[in-house]
Amino acid sequence: MQNTMHDQSVHNEQASQGHEPNPGYQLNQNEERQFELAYQRRIPVMLTGPTGCGKTRFIEHMGARLGRPVVTISCHDDLTSSDLVGRFMVRGGDVEWNDGPLTRAVKQGALCYLDEVVEARHDSLAVLHSLTDHRRTLYLDRTGEVIVAPDSFMLVCSYNPAYRSSIKELKPSFRQRFITLAMDYLAPEQEAKVLMQETGVDAESARRLVQLAVGLRGADAALHIEPPSTRVLVAAAALVAEGAGEVEAAEICILAPLSQDGVVPSGMRELAAATLMPAQ
Repeated sequence: MQNTMHDQSVHNEQASQGHEPNPGYQLNQNEERQFELAYQRRIPVMLTGPTGCGKTRFIEHMGARLGRPVVTISCHDDLTSSDLVGRFMVRGGDVEWNDGPLTRAVKQGALCYLDEVVEARHDSLAVLHSLTDHRRTLYLDRTGEVIVAPDSFMLVCSYNPAYRSSIKELKPSFRQRFITLAMDYLAPEQEAKVLMQETGVDAESARRLVQLAVGLRGADAALHIEPPSTRVLVAAAALVAEGAGEVEAAEICILAPLSQDGVVPSGMRELAAATLMPAQ
């Protein structure tokens, strides 16, 4: 039986080679320069930061800037080493080897991005070890193939350290194979600019939506919520740009998704009412 998990849900190859970097991309600090230095020295990178702060967007931006394709692998509990490197499959009565996304990324000299790497099993990550040290080599045990990564190949991982489960932690020995770039939400004025560029929403609405997010992020421990991401702010701003009221857009795009059952706590509603402009 053919196992096509890695073709269906594990990877997403983006043909960013030759594209110009997004001129609207907002840098947070000096992560662009630090990433380029690591790329030049062929050092793998670990991105840390809250969910939705722009880690994936940053990798897409750097892929375009460096002129390299990006291969994204979404990590999860069921991810196996075969999902990463490949497996033998039956096609038309013949048994053929099918490269996995990691193998393709190495051969292409791509940026290979493992999103939420902490979700992957430790035994699956062992296949990365030879790519993250001086060897920069991928060993395919089942085919006997040895693939030396070209200089353009780079391994990048990301995860959110603040919300990882106590039973899902990256081993220190694995983390120390990477340099770590700690990312965070943009400054309020930069985040508002992103909302305006992405959706065409007016400056004041963008400012108020970001102000609400800042308030919620500051009260996340008390409200027992995961802080709202820039992603949900963009969704809310898009609805406002289409004519929705700010409070209404915030309710369905920002507040309700933060609750397990979709019921918005009164404290969040009060903060939204005090921050946003009600519908006219």
